[in-house]
Amino acid sequence: MRQILGAVALLLAGFAGATPASAAISGDAVTIGVLNDQSGPYADLAGPGSVVAAHMAIDDFGGTVGGKPIKLLVADHQNKADVGLSIARQWYGPDHVDMIIDFTNSAIALAVQSLAKEQNKLAIFTSASSSDLTGSACSPTGIAWTHNNWSNSVAPIRALMKQGQDSYFFLTADYAFGKSLEADATAEITRLGGTIKGSVKHPLNTADFSSFLLQAQGSGAKVVILANAGADLIGSLKQAGEFGITPKQQIMAPVVYLSDVNSMGLKEAHDLLMMQSWYWDTDDQTRAWAKRYFAKMNRMPNDTHVGLYSAITHYLKAIQKADTADTKPVIAAMKAMPVEDIFTAHGEIQANNKMVFDRLLMRVKKPEESKYPWDYLEKVATVPAKDAFLAPELTGCAMAAK
Repeated sequence: MRQILGAVALLLAGFAGATPASAAISGDAVTIGVLNDQSGPYADLAGPGSVVAAHMAIDDFGGTVGGKPIKLLVADHQNKADVGLSIARQWYGPDHVDMIIDFTNSAIALAVQSLAKEQNKLAIFTSASSSDLTGSACSPTGIAWTHNNWSNSVAPIRALMKQGQDSYFFLTADYAFGKSLEADATAEITRLGGTIKGSVKHPLNTADFSSFLLQAQGSGAKVVILANAGADLIGSLKQAGEFGITPKQQIMAPVVYLSDVNSMGLKEAHDLLMMQSWYWDTDDQTRAWAKRYFAKMNRMPNDTHVGLYSAITHYLKAIQKADTADTKPVIAAMKAMPVEDIFTAHGEIQANNKMVFDRLLMRVKKPEESKYPWDYLEKVATVPAKDAFLAPELTGCAMAAK
């Protein structure tokens, strides 16, 4: 079984930013595991880029915490729940991993969240977006750091409804992520008085979307929502253009990454409305971080990559503050500290363990509007955290109801 692509022991020797040695941190190292899709349909949105971001976070922290080196493990779950769980069990058990991060696949994230709770270990989700992670399936040892399906859906739907786009058809990835995305979007459409004309589900990593798109075309819906991501999103959007669905029907894609826009090109993707957690070309600080990342990857980062950098940095700060790597005190320290870094200037972890922050409603530029490489997006609006994420008491999370 191709479980582990790489096990990178970052026994970094630098001591900048390190604290004096502490007996409270057990073992020889603080160990972090990056678990994601390294080679499949979600490799661009996280994949090797997440490993680069993890390296950057560890390097920038100085390579040690509490006098102990920081060790990094990397594995490819191949979008298979049994593979992902097997790796997580090995990591949380014999390999003494303190925290697993990333995930990409929501079904695997939900499964590992249950295991992490059972093992009293920490899991941080930076690229899995099911709202259930901090909703009905929330856990005291799981933290969702970046976007979620509710947040990705609501702002674009509100903008479209204001334009009179009031009927919708879903083309949905047939697993936990897609179903959660469709459920969150449907609830908001219904609340605003819109109608659902139909829905069809496709397997992960589909090559031919023709039968699904014909159903969308025949529905007469004003808006076709692509409730998928990664290679599936790129394929379905390109084929939608080939079938003549656009411009007759508006295409909405709640989960779009900068890498997707780069793969599709502005000719295919222009005018898509999309939520982003971060954009490389926002200000001098974001551009400087992105250029460092570009030097290593030869491409600009997605918001998930800088989100992972942020989460690891905050986690290491919490270990330093708590003077231990034990899960409960580290999570308490993470929740007590505001999140202030390159990712967000004012984030906080709420009662349901969702980190909330201001988000960006973006539009993909037309080809003639782009002035330089990777100049792909234009900000439509900043969505404040209170509007960008569902209030914790409304998520169905038992922790937030207490």
